[in-house]
Amino acid sequence: MKSITINGSKRESVGKSATKALRNAGEVPCVVYGGDEPIHFSADELAFKNLVYTPDVHTVVIALEDGTKVNAILQDIQFHPVSDRILHIDFYQIFDDKEVMLEIPVRVVGNSRGVRNGGVLRIVTRKLRIKAIPENLPDFIEVDITEMKIGNKKYVTSVASDDYKILHPDNTVICQVRTSRTAIVDEVDEEEEEGLEGEEGAEEGAEGTEAGAEAPAAEAPAEE
Repeated sequence: MKSITINGSKRESVGKSATKALRNAGEVPCVVYGGDEPIHFSADELAFKNLVYTPDVHTVVIALEDGTKVNAILQDIQFHPVSDRILHIDFYQIFDDKEVMLEIPVRVVGNSRGVRNGGVLRIVTRKLRIKAIPENLPDFIEVDITEMKIGNKKYVTSVASDDYKILHPDNTVICQVRTSRTAIVDEVDEEEEEGLEGEEGAEEGAEGTEAGAEAPAAEAPAEE
């Protein structure tokens, strides 16, 4: 998984007045949990643009002025209700040998057969919550829809991996191809179609034979 470095400074005071002063200076107050004790720090608001305003998921290296470096993931973020400015961010410290839970985006690939024939692809679950050690956290989870026909669904079991554990029930639907008014019937394979045509031809031939056998013979003209 990709990583982003955030340069910050430890906060000496965590009171309301100090926090307000940080925000007025364009800084975001932050806390890192998960270690021996919480780490309070602040960083420039612009430092978070590639972490917050993106659909991708990243791990974070928090580099503090005293030389401390902490590996973490974004846990919670608070925005101002009017201006949408970042008010506060919580991080969770991660360790190489400890599993972490994280929501990973789903990426759909392939050209669905059902969609080509007028069906509509509906993505039901756009992120999957998984559990893994940091080294095995993927940037995204790929879902191949190439073979999906109209009416088919993709479940989380189709993207199972030894690298991580999916924290959803097995019957959780990722996506499905639904029918629409413009959909055409193509859901029979070519081989099946040929087989059906052969059967229909044989039936028509048999019916013709039976009709010929049942038809009465023409009467000979009477002699005068």
